[in-house]
Formats: sequence, structure tokens, C-alpha cells
Amino acid sequence: MSTVKKHKSFKYWFSQALQIVLMVTVLSIGMDWYRTKDIPNEQAPPLRVLMANGEYLDVIGKSYDEPIVVYFWATWCAACKFVSPSVSWLSDYYEVVAVSGASGPKERVEQFMQVKDYQFNNINDPNSQIMRDWHISVTPTIYVIKEGEVSSITTGVTTPIGILTRIWMA
Repeated sequence: MSTVKKHKSFKYWFSQALQIVLMVTVLSIGMDWYRTKDIPNEQAPPLRVLMANGEYLDVIGKSYDEPIVVYFWATWCAACKFVSPSVSWLSDYYEVVAVSGASGPKERVEQFMQVKDYQFNNINDPNSQIMRDWHISVTPTIYVIKEGEVSSITTGVTTPIGILTRIWMA
């Protein structure tokens, strides 16, 4: 008597993969909701920045022209190692203002960004005051601001497609 093993069909594996994707998506949305439930998401707090090129940028004012990505991160943040390269790439196409919290003196953060080749504009927030003003408790956190309002908030690891989708939905 011989036993013949049946191979699972493509339909079976596709169904399994789809279930995993749906489960991860629902889990991710749930985690975002939980982590950001205490963050006020109507009017964004003011944020005016002196950029590297010497120009001032009023994040809220600029958001009336185009969506602005505000990226809260830290040099010591493990998840930021995955998200920062995506944000750097994104900064070639969209306005990005990053805030590095509790990451040491400005020179240290600038050196870190240079070594990693991060191209986004950054505000060093050594005492995390800006992060407190924006109610940030988890890094990385990404806000998308449009017309002075918070359009989207996400925390933790996200993909370039995830960030782009949030910008396009703004």
C-alpha cells in the first residue's frame, strides 16, 4: 500500500497568504489606534523651523499648499533604523520635517545623519520638548499635516507605500 502526498494547490497558498496580509493589516491598524488614541488629531501644534538652507519653514502654513510629513524619531530607536531610510527617500518628493528627540547634541545628530546619508530636514529636540508638545510617546511616529489639520498619524515600522498612501489620502 503506497501513500501519496497531495501538494497544496496555488489557491490554498494564495488564501493563506491573503489571510496573513489581512491579519497583519488589522493588527497594524489596531496598534496605530492604540498608540495614538491620546494624541489630539484635529489642529496640529505650531512648528516653525530654520531649515539647513537658512530659510524658515512654517509647517502649518506650508501644509495649506501641500501635505507635510512630520517625522518623530531618535538615533537610538531600533524601529527608526527601518523607517528613516524610507523617510529620507520620501523627502526627495515631499516636504518632510523630522524631529529627533533625546538624541544628544546637534553635532552628534548631524554626524549620525551624515553617516546614514539621511537627507530630510531635521530639528534636534535634545530635551524632547517638541515631542511633548505633540504628545509623542513612541518613536517613530509620522504625522501627515494638510491644511493645518492632522490628516494621518502612524507609529512604529511602516513602509514607503504606507507613508505614500497616507500622503495621497490627505
